[in-house]
Amino acid sequence: MTPQTSTLKVPGASLYYEMRGSGPVLLIIPGGPQDAGVFADVAGHLADRYTVVAYDPRGNSRSTFDGEPQEQDLDVHGDDAARLIEALGAGPAYVFGTSGGAQIGLNLAARHPGRVRALVAHEPPSMMLLDDPSPSLAGMRDLHDTYRSQGVEAAMQKFFSENSLSEGPGQDEAGPQDGPPSFEPSPEEAETFARVSGNFEYWLAHGVMPLSLYRPDIGALRGRPVVVGIGEESIGQPIDGMGKALADRLGSKRAAFPGDHMGFAPYPDRFAETLHLTLRGA
Repeated sequence: MTPQTSTLKVPGASLYYEMRGSGPVLLIIPGGPQDAGVFADVAGHLADRYTVVAYDPRGNSRSTFDGEPQEQDLDVHGDDAARLIEALGAGPAYVFGTSGGAQIGLNLAARHPGRVRALVAHEPPSMMLLDDPSPSLAGMRDLHDTYRSQGVEAAMQKFFSENSLSEGPGQDEAGPQDGPPSFEPSPEEAETFARVSGNFEYWLAHGVMPLSLYRPDIGALRGRPVVVGIGEESIGQPIDGMGKALADRLGSKRAAFPGDHMGFAPYPDRFAETLHLTLRGA
């Protein structure tokens, strides 16, 4: 399904977004350096039930600053998401955010509760809610320091390796491989990966630490319809502990999603169905 694309002018930036389908609005917030294109397959599987709106967070891909790049600010990101929902004119929206996008979704739900019908926060890196966040914070500071001393490529190799994540199209869900690609990416997948790769430096320079240091407002979120999602293959990993810490403090549900931190990529149909069922039960 070819999406309808548009931009929304917000203070200091312009937000690019893609819209598919019909029904209640479901806003998708990508994580880290990702953009709307990463969720094209998931959106296609949901478009018969929702008006799916995925966007590029400011600073990523096609959502550009008016001037020089700025340090990421979760309040600014939350305001951007609220303004986008308002511009769609459809009342409160269902919201799905993953990784850093889940942190944005938590900020949105806490500070603009009237804009959110229900939020699914998939694998939020809410390390500041851990009993002892220091090991996780040290890891992110090391990643940031690696970027500053050795550059983007070394830092991203460290990030992918330490989190057992794929480096992009052509790699299977188990992580980076030394052999030939397991499949040939489509032109759309290759284009998306090229855009996302172009966001790595901005994320490393301006996003890693603000997203890691963000502490969700538990008082404002408690009692709200928030579900914490965790990948079935992430159980026992540090990100699982962060999600559990958030859910425990909120007294909210946890939902198991297919795959790992990037489960929406190899399993878009199952991921979309899980998201739909989770939103219905939120």
